[in-house]
Amino acid sequence: MRFFKGMKGKDAAASQCTSNDFQDLFKKFEASKDFLTFQFPDEDGYTISYFNSLVNAQQVHEQVLAVLSTHQKKPLQQLKGDITMEDIKETKDIKVIQRLILSGSIMIQYKTGDETCLLIPCALDVKRKTSIPESEYTVAGPKEAFVESLDTNLNLIRNRLPIPDLQAKEFRVGSISQTRLVVLYIDGIVNQQIVDTVTQRIGDIEYDTIVDISFVGQMITDNRNSMFPQLIDTERPDHLASVLSEGKIGIMLDGSPHALVGPNTIISFFSSFEDYFQIWNLGTSFRLIRLFAVLFSIFSSPLYVAVITYHYQVIPTNLLPLLISSRGVIPFPPILEAIVLEGTIELLREAAVRLPAKVGSTIGIVGGIVIGTAAVEAGFVSNVLLMLVALAALASFTMPIYQISNTIRLIRFPFLLAAQLYGLFGLALCSAFILCHLLKLKSLGSPYMEPLYPMRFDDFKDSLIRLPFSKQIKRPRFLRTENPIRIKKKAETQNTQSDIDE
Repeated sequence: MRFFKGMKGKDAAASQCTSNDFQDLFKKFEASKDFLTFQFPDEDGYTISYFNSLVNAQQVHEQVLAVLSTHQKKPLQQLKGDITMEDIKETKDIKVIQRLILSGSIMIQYKTGDETCLLIPCALDVKRKTSIPESEYTVAGPKEAFVESLDTNLNLIRNRLPIPDLQAKEFRVGSISQTRLVVLYIDGIVNQQIVDTVTQRIGDIEYDTIVDISFVGQMITDNRNSMFPQLIDTERPDHLASVLSEGKIGIMLDGSPHALVGPNTIISFFSSFEDYFQIWNLGTSFRLIRLFAVLFSIFSSPLYVAVITYHYQVIPTNLLPLLISSRGVIPFPPILEAIVLEGTIELLREAAVRLPAKVGSTIGIVGGIVIGTAAVEAGFVSNVLLMLVALAALASFTMPIYQISNTIRLIRFPFLLAAQLYGLFGLALCSAFILCHLLKLKSLGSPYMEPLYPMRFDDFKDSLIRLPFSKQIKRPRFLRTENPIRIKKKAETQNTQSDIDE
């Protein structure tokens, strides 16, 4: 490497350190077979270096090498103006050089060994195109989903929110992966305190490799030990654009086809974005059905265990012969019977998820029918409990957010144990513990149980019920937005002309 004469003391030491770092970096690069270095067009020409597995070879030949072959050798600053490409950088910062080369840029040096170089982005785009949503599929509404390319995802959002107030703060997370992460929000609407909280938590992340947005979600949540999710994972650009206009923030990661949304309340996890594509009374009805389905999924099996074990007096007289005939030949107590059935359902569900799609659905249906029928005929479980467990599993599938459905699957087992130990009192005690935990829980500093606690009647307009859009004049209060007004009222005009003769 060349050194500058006349540098003494600290400046010379700094230059020596930079040169050594430059040499060490290129030794690591050259140890890989896909790293190419050559001079163009002669021994005294430019030195070009890049990873051929990361760059677009056609773009390199047509837009870079073609320019170098038709022009006389010029300094890098003049060469930068001859190449008609964006984001060309001239630098000698070793960190910038390393990051850009590993991101698909080619490096041009005026002479071999120069520390100052020109970095031209020629990254090879191998990302998939946008497709329909899979986990959040809706009959009505847009059919676009996020992909693994962060730039593509930002394009999908900016096309839906073409305003200058849409801000995107970029970070690098992962000491090894150096993955790009973007925090999205609308300036002038969002509460700046929430933005500061998120950016601080992202800046505090210390982990070597971040490969998915779920890693980030686990590291920035308020309570990392809670079974209840505090951030919503979405794959729909329309969903993210809608909540950004409410005053929430979005977090997207390069390489992940999902985005995180927060802050949220527990009611948010019972709301499907498809509710907004229907009239308000149908959307409200479906939300109430989901709430009933959750309660049934959690309490059906524990109530069966509690009533059969301790409180058989509450069983109606007409129902007693059915339960006696159903459990007459069962050699196991109700708790063991319930755990066996619940465990079988979970095994079938995991098997269906891990197997290929065409085989998984067959395993789930055939396995459930065969195993359930065989267990009843063999006398291991009662047909009444089998029906309750099957209905509870079906009710858990109604959740629009996959994360909360996993939580519901898990908390059924503590309720089963409480029902076995203390009966209905155990169920009440376990419910009290869960409720206390939810009351203390927060999502990015906002109350998790709002609008139930603290009680805010204004926010009921889009929680358990969904009122018409004309009634949703203000943004949710728990977000503490800078601009709480969504709809500006206009003077109503009186239509004096009638469509029919009266």
